[in-house]
Amino acid sequence: MTIFEELKRRGLLAQLTDEKEIEELINAGKATFYIGFDPTADSLHVGHFMALCLMKRLQEAGNKPIVLIGGGTAMIGDPSGKSDMRKMMTPETIQHNVDCFRKQMSRFIDFADDKAIIVNNADWLMNLNYISLLREVGVHFSVNRMLSHECYKQRMERGLTFLEFNYMIMQSYDFLELFQKYGCNMQFGGDDQWANMLGGTELIRRKLGKDAYAMTITLLLNSEGKKMGKTEKGAVWLDAEKTSPYEFFQYWRNVADADVIKCLKMLTFVPIEQIEEMEQHMEGAEFNKAKELLAYELTKLVHGKEEADKALESAKALFGGNGSDENMPTAEISADELTDGRIGLLTALVKAGLAPSISEARRLVQQGGITVDDVKISDPKAQIAPDGVIIRKGKKAFRKIIVK
Repeated sequence: MTIFEELKRRGLLAQLTDEKEIEELINAGKATFYIGFDPTADSLHVGHFMALCLMKRLQEAGNKPIVLIGGGTAMIGDPSGKSDMRKMMTPETIQHNVDCFRKQMSRFIDFADDKAIIVNNADWLMNLNYISLLREVGVHFSVNRMLSHECYKQRMERGLTFLEFNYMIMQSYDFLELFQKYGCNMQFGGDDQWANMLGGTELIRRKLGKDAYAMTITLLLNSEGKKMGKTEKGAVWLDAEKTSPYEFFQYWRNVADADVIKCLKMLTFVPIEQIEEMEQHMEGAEFNKAKELLAYELTKLVHGKEEADKALESAKALFGGNGSDENMPTAEISADELTDGRIGLLTALVKAGLAPSISEARRLVQQGGITVDDVKISDPKAQIAPDGVIIRKGKKAFRKIIVK
């Protein structure tokens, strides 16, 4: 099975401009491709996972990834999929986020011996002369055609700033720069980026002539990928300081039954034949086995085998297995806060970080969303002996309480 066939079987490819040429390049390991990441936070999150895994797969097949950090485009903001203009960041904040991205990406991509490169589009976008850009690049873009794309249509009703209107031109210019400087002949992106990507391909061919060779591919279901990792507490981050390995494991352990096979195909390196065999027998307990495999594989990929093993053991303990709960996320309560060895459940929830306030803790208890050592408690006046108990909020949030 070729790498191109595997990408298709895993459901990763959606739209392609030159399928035959793309297939030949990828299978021969001759693609130099890029994916862009705007540094809008100081950590990658699971919404970036699909792109990172795709880069890793293609690199292992001999192709060369270019990681494009959007230090320049982040100064503008992409209107695609947005209902409002993105909050502007300072250059210092953008640079800090760029540095964080570099560190995290090294877990997925091998940057040694020029096998991959990482570049920042601020290096060329920040030095552009506006008049020159209009004459050399702007002349190749039709305003009517740009406005026909869905990403702009959605924003026109609520107001699209001229700042954001330039985003497509900036992203297209990125592809031109990478094509000329690094021989980049392919770009990948999410399905919401299709219009911007086509702009880059067309710019290269119009500006450099029909012999210029540049192609685009979008990732199937990337819009769903962007929804991944959204919880009531916010995003699920790849940074262990923001989302612990255990919490990361539990997020994937609790994906919907309908999504588990799709996630295994798109995000893990479990052989596709093994996943397809599992798919034929998905019922009952098999869903839980598949979810455990998904959670373990992704935690190992992001945080390493040791942390994945710890998370698996803690999960087995939590769900009644024979594992140890010593690696479960904990919360400390001072012995001085106890009365006769007990504390109010609402206070314990706030102290454990499972509720932001007493009023929210009361709501959770009254709605039946809290269990203590697997016993549901619905009385907001309940008192508990907290030392060593496991408090669970819903299905995904847990804390083991330790009294100090």
